[in-house]
Amino acid sequence: MTHHEQDHDMAITAGPKARAEQSTELSIQNRTLEMHLLQENLARAHMQDRLLEAEDQRLALRAMRVAKLRRKAERASLRARKVLAAAVL
Repeated sequence: MTHHEQDHDMAITAGPKARAEQSTELSIQNRTLEMHLLQENLARAHMQDRLLEAEDQRLALRAMRVAKLRRKAERASLRARKVLAAAVL
């Protein structure tokens, strides 16, 4: 017989006082489990927020790099056109 089965059999044969104590113990265990799960959910939500924040930062840095490279390419293109115009004249 497993421990669970023994507990179940004991609950069936136990008197009202024993059943009340078991019920109280189960309530405490349930509240403890709920508190652990709440903490776990809060930690998971916090981690998700940090991941989203990091992704936003990566996207912002990428946009800045793209803009910088675009400006650099535009300056290089302008210099090339000036050199070409000077060579033609």
